[in-house]
Amino acid sequence: MVNLSGKVALVTGASRGIGHALALGLAQAGAAVLVNHLHDAPAAAETLEQIRADGGKAIAFDADIGSVAACRAMVARCVEVFGRLDIACCHAGITSWGKFLDYSEEAFDAVVDTNLKGTYFTAQAAAREMVKQGAGGRIIVTSSVVGNQAVQYLSAYAMTKAGLQMLVRNLVLELSPYAITINALGVGPIVVERNLQDDPDYAEKWGRVVPLRRAGWPQDVVGPALFLASEEAAYMTGETLMVDGGWSCYSPTPGLEFVEREGRVGTG
Repeated sequence: MVNLSGKVALVTGASRGIGHALALGLAQAGAAVLVNHLHDAPAAAETLEQIRADGGKAIAFDADIGSVAACRAMVARCVEVFGRLDIACCHAGITSWGKFLDYSEEAFDAVVDTNLKGTYFTAQAAAREMVKQGAGGRIIVTSSVVGNQAVQYLSAYAMTKAGLQMLVRNLVLELSPYAITINALGVGPIVVERNLQDDPDYAEKWGRVVPLRRAGWPQDVVGPALFLASEEAAYMTGETLMVDGGWSCYSPTPGLEFVEREGRVGTG
């Protein structure tokens, strides 16, 4: 049982899906949590309500992490309210399907600004505060199995997720002297609202190709994240922990007819 009592965490993209589950999990482990969202106040309020109903502490913060100023303001607000920052879960990201030959500049900029730039500068703002505090810290980045294995029609998204894994490895060299660990989660197919909007049969289709015979659920990501946030992972840094039901061991994909049918051109 991970005990994060007295710790303070922030989670980007925490109003829905995996981010929502991460915020709840950190709070249940005892951490006070800043719940970041982008113009999704009702869902963020629901996350806060669930945390507070269990006796936890949480605040919401509306910010587009594609803005460096917003990343810094988010960390400043967390410290203003809770007095410190110990754990930064850089989770927010967008998936953008589309054929490479048709992919648009607008879609490319959107996925890079959120997934790469947003994560980079959230981690930077968090690390600066952790260095100032002098007590170390934990940074957890959400990557994806497609950062390791190719999936058709995800060229831009996969590029950003692979980039995050290399970011984690590079930052080991700069953050380790401050006792700040940084690791990534290589998340596999997870049943969330976004994926079900793309393909209503998402869970069933991916369940046929994942070795554990099911797609994952947001809660499946929480345990690995809590481990990385805990003292038990104090000697683990620069790694990507795969959370994919074994999919990346051989990496088949189901049919992607929804991309072909809709003629996706990278609309974000």
